[in-house]
Amino acid sequence: MKDFDFIYHHVLERYGDERKFEALLQTPKTASQLIKQSDSFYLSAMSRRIFRAGLKHALVDAKWPAFEQAFFQFNPRRVAMMSDDELDALMANTAIIRHWGKIKSVPVNAGFLLAIIEEYQSVGHWLAQWHSDDVVGLWTALKKQGSQMGGNSAASFLRMVGKDTFILTEDVVVALIAQGIVDKKPTSQKDLAKVQAAFNQWMEQSGRPLCQISRMLAMTVNY
Repeated sequence: MKDFDFIYHHVLERYGDERKFEALLQTPKTASQLIKQSDSFYLSAMSRRIFRAGLKHALVDAKWPAFEQAFFQFNPRRVAMMSDDELDALMANTAIIRHWGKIKSVPVNAGFLLAIIEEYQSVGHWLAQWHSDDVVGLWTALKKQGSQMGGNSAASFLRMVGKDTFILTEDVVVALIAQGIVDKKPTSQKDLAKVQAAFNQWMEQSGRPLCQISRMLAMTVNY
C-alpha cells in the first residue's frame, strides 16, 4: 500500500495541472450543515437515490417534482402512514416512475428514519455524529435497517446529502486492488474493514476528507 503522497503525485503527474484537478474535488458538509437539513430532505434524497439505481439520473431528476407531490413532500411521518390503497394508486401515476419495489421502499424508509429521529432528534444529528473512520459501519446500518439500500446505494445517498464517504466505483476498486489492499471488489465485512483502514491511514496522512481521497484514487485509474 502506497502512502498518500504517492497517490497525490501520481494524479498530479497524470493530470498535469494541480489547480484544475483540485477544483474537481468535493468538500463534504460540516456537522452543522448536516443538522440544518430537514428530515424531509433526507427522505427525498434517499428515495431519489433508490429510483436512480439502474436508470439515467437525468430521467429521474426531471420527474422528481412529481415524486415530491406524490409522496407528500417526503414528510417522513405522513409517508410512513401511507396506506396500501395510496401506494397502489401510485402505480397509475404516469408522472412518476412506476416501479413497485421502489415505491414500496419509500414508506419503509420513512419508518426507518422516524426511528432515528426519535432517538437522535433528527436524521441530520444522526449523520453528523457518525465518524468518518467508520463510514462502512454507516453503510451497513443503512443497508440493514433501510430498504433498497444495498450495493453502492448507501454510499451514493451519503454523497448526495453531503456526508463524507468514499464510494466503491469501478475505478476506485481497481485502484484498491492495484494498491494491494484487496484482491477483488470488497463485499465482505473483512474486506470492507481493510478498505476503511486504508482510507483512515490516508486521511491521517493528508488531512483530507474521504470523498477527496476517493476521487483521487479513481483519477489514478481514469481521469
